[in-house]
Amino acid sequence: MGRVTERRRVLRIRGAAAAHRADTLVAEEPLEIRLNGRALAITMRTPGDDFALATGFLVSEGVLAAADEVANVVYCAGATADGANTYNVVDVRLASGVPLPDITLERNVYTTSSCGLCGKASLDAVRTATRLPVDPAGGPRLTPALLAELPGRLRDAQAVFDRTGGLHAAALFDADGGLLDAAEDVGRHNAVDKLVGRALREGRLPLAERILMVSGRASFELVQKAVMAGVPVLAAVSAPSSLAVDLARESGLTLVGFLRGDSMNVYAGEDRIALASGRAH
Repeated sequence: MGRVTERRRVLRIRGAAAAHRADTLVAEEPLEIRLNGRALAITMRTPGDDFALATGFLVSEGVLAAADEVANVVYCAGATADGANTYNVVDVRLASGVPLPDITLERNVYTTSSCGLCGKASLDAVRTATRLPVDPAGGPRLTPALLAELPGRLRDAQAVFDRTGGLHAAALFDADGGLLDAAEDVGRHNAVDKLVGRALREGRLPLAERILMVSGRASFELVQKAVMAGVPVLAAVSAPSSLAVDLARESGLTLVGFLRGDSMNVYAGEDRIALASGRAH
């Protein structure tokens, strides 16, 4: 739709020189996600791959786990008072026989840090809702050297970031560090949902032998999305939160933070890390 970036006039100052110029900005628009015609959630996102974002979100909510559970996904016409289609409202229709979850204004949301659920309740919610649990004994064994390559490979996949400097990114890698898929968005949680939604559509869930790499920090929400998709390894260039570490440890997920160069912290699931000496001191 050509709405990933927009141009704006800015005053650019470089030392003593100042001039007006056009600047390329990443687009940000609301997306309303509906389930069988009923409003479920609104997220601010970069337009593009909205169907994958919506279905990936529903995987993280425990609604979907396989492609055949989706009848269709459509943009809703008449989203404005004059009947125009803004392409900002998506309706996911479940296949016949797939149970429709209870949707209320006070539904059991555990996907944001402002959801009102405290630590133990949040952990229990994810553990009981996941349909694609991580196998604590499964998944790839990874060397620190391989992990150290991933941030650069993620950065190389950020085409829109190169133009705007304003996007988060997420990518899926195989056990050898090969890039399988990447997504960009103003919200890193949306980027992850886009990856998971594509994997759902292509019948690749659970992502049991994959590595999920994200820009920025590793929040509880991102660990939750990894767990719900069956991802065994999540790596981030910045810090995790305490609740993110707790969920990773309880779910059998390997969580790597501060992944920069050959330096990294392993917060959970260190058995998947193959150290040259065989063990940590």
